[in-house]
Amino acid sequence: MLQLYIMKVGKVTHYYDNLGVAIVELKATLKVGDKIKFEGHGADFEQEVGSLQIDHEKVEKASAGKVVGLKTKQKVREGTEVKKV
Repeated sequence: MLQLYIMKVGKVTHYYDNLGVAIVELKATLKVGDKIKFEGHGADFEQEVGSLQIDHEKVEKASAGKVVGLKTKQKVREGTEVKKV
């Protein structure tokens, strides 16, 4: 039987509707290619991390404590949890 392990990696602190970009405060490491799930505040979907930015600079990986921007395939709200699947 296949088990999914879900770990909280952060929380959305802001969403830029015109760009489709969420600002996420990380509690764990996140990297390009990770599969994540947005959950809560009306959101419930999964996607792969296509790119990450810190202060408008592209990065491949970001560690806990960093604040990153990432493109989302659906709108999310402040407070939405981000989990690694």
